[in-house]
Amino acid sequence: MHTDEIEYLNEAITDARDGMDIAHSLPFRTSSLDMLLLFLSIRLKLLCRREDLDELMHLFPIAANYEHPGLSRHSLYSCRWAHTARCFGHPSTPTAYGSAMSSLQSSLTFVPTLDKQHSRLVVMDLAFSTLPLEYASYQISTGRLSQAIETLERGRALLWSEMPGLRTSIDQIRLADSQLAEKFASVNKDLEALTLDFSPYNINIVGGGSNVLEEMDPYAHLVRRRQKFLDYRKELISQIQALPGLDTFLKSPSFDTLRFAACQGPVIIINHCEWRSDIVVFLHASPPSLISTSDDFYARANKLQGRLLGARKKGLGSDKYDEALRYVLKELYELVGRPVIRRLDELNVPEQSRIWWCPTSVFCSLPLHAMGPIPSDVGPPRYFMDLYIPSYTPSLSALIDSRKPGPQTFNKPSMLLVLQPDAFMVQALEEMQAVQAVNPQVNTLIGATATPAGVLERLRDHRFAHIVCHGLLEPGRPFDSSFKPYEGKRLSLLDVVRSRLPNAEFAFLAACHTAELTDESPADEALHLTAAMQYRGFRSIVGTMWAMADTDGRDLARNFYKSVFSGRRQGIHYYERTAEALRDAVVKMRRKRGRRMTLERWVNYVHYGA
Repeated sequence: MHTDEIEYLNEAITDARDGMDIAHSLPFRTSSLDMLLLFLSIRLKLLCRREDLDELMHLFPIAANYEHPGLSRHSLYSCRWAHTARCFGHPSTPTAYGSAMSSLQSSLTFVPTLDKQHSRLVVMDLAFSTLPLEYASYQISTGRLSQAIETLERGRALLWSEMPGLRTSIDQIRLADSQLAEKFASVNKDLEALTLDFSPYNINIVGGGSNVLEEMDPYAHLVRRRQKFLDYRKELISQIQALPGLDTFLKSPSFDTLRFAACQGPVIIINHCEWRSDIVVFLHASPPSLISTSDDFYARANKLQGRLLGARKKGLGSDKYDEALRYVLKELYELVGRPVIRRLDELNVPEQSRIWWCPTSVFCSLPLHAMGPIPSDVGPPRYFMDLYIPSYTPSLSALIDSRKPGPQTFNKPSMLLVLQPDAFMVQALEEMQAVQAVNPQVNTLIGATATPAGVLERLRDHRFAHIVCHGLLEPGRPFDSSFKPYEGKRLSLLDVVRSRLPNAEFAFLAACHTAELTDESPADEALHLTAAMQYRGFRSIVGTMWAMADTDGRDLARNFYKSVFSGRRQGIHYYERTAEALRDAVVKMRRKRGRRMTLERWVNYVHYGA
């Protein structure tokens, strides 16, 4: 590096090879291999020699399969292998990407608790957060759209994906083998208790150890205990998959399964990747449709997110933020809205249809539902939500789960109303009255009765929930994001994840930041309160992208529930009416207030789920 003499690099490569040959232990051999891969990569970049590429392509698979103390090293080697192979057009590229994806998921398997898994993802974020997006972009470039959709599904919501599997129904298994079903339910219960235990290595909670070594290193005890559960569970799953009709049980969903996410309307996936970015629209009964993007798509999207988040830090309610949001909505329309609307028209998707956004990366925090205004010579300004009824989903599997058959009926649902008025929410009582006037089957928790434990207890008995209180974000600690239903007590995202809500259908989260990602949290993990409610069983949810104006709650709630409970959509489940109801209520709010209604106030509201 100091002399620019290639011979020094050649000698370093020779020494690293010799080190591998004479090393008598794995750590020394691994160290030599690390150096050899580094030096060969440098020489390949300088000289582009085919011999160096061939040697690297031989060594990377060996390194990726070494028994390393830290599994993240597997991922690192596999990612470097994939990047190098793709740069030079090597035929091992898909194999390298497949190895990297497997090692990424494995690197979380041995981390005992959900919060520690999140910490691992944050540490790995720079190196690995774009891996699924890059692999999907490679598959798209080779014409494999269906496989790209499968890859994106595998690579997002990694922390959420395990939870549904731990609560999967055992009814079908019980019909074939009741004893096997009970064993599977028992190990799932043990694994869930361990995964959601955030106490500092409290081995007593998870069935403490008895020897001195375990007491000295409780974290290692948790790791060993988790691995024991996982091995046993894997064995049970193999036995279950051998039963008639259960051969696909808990396997990664294929595209034929994932396409059911679009059974009620098109799903639009945006893959934001530096290699190439793409928009994919897919319907249930037709092949995925690809929308190519401009060369500057990736950089422009990054700038839009940076401008919006930068302006937000200077304060909501300011002219600066409204100006930034106006610019972002206009640019989003040119970048995404215009080509998507054109493609939906080509696919014969009529206006006023339901559509679902499944974004990645920076698009997870950009208001796709409100892109515009759409150029027109007549009438008031129109935005994307005027043409279609938009919803979001953190993953395709989450959307499919929200439509699974259940005990829900077409009867008018009972509702739990949680309320905490204070000096900063002076119109909360008016919002309460508006909700009570539209649905007589409302049970209200207010003030001292709205404790976190009380809220969770009563949620189990109601299909609908409307929560009016403060919402709080904790930078770097997404599981501590919370509702504040009573004085200093909080109902955290972790509390929601731990809950069991068998009757849940719809939740209106009339609180600040409920669909906003906290700082330092991977975007594609969707670690916010709205997604948590969806993963815990709510089929549809209304959330907020940032702080909510207290003055909007009453009218928005009144118009929303009037639409939901109107008699014009007979035969449709009430929770399935909520996306259109939100769109209509927001449009009324936007038009009624005229110039006094700033963009941030109506763009804020988003719909997730069915």
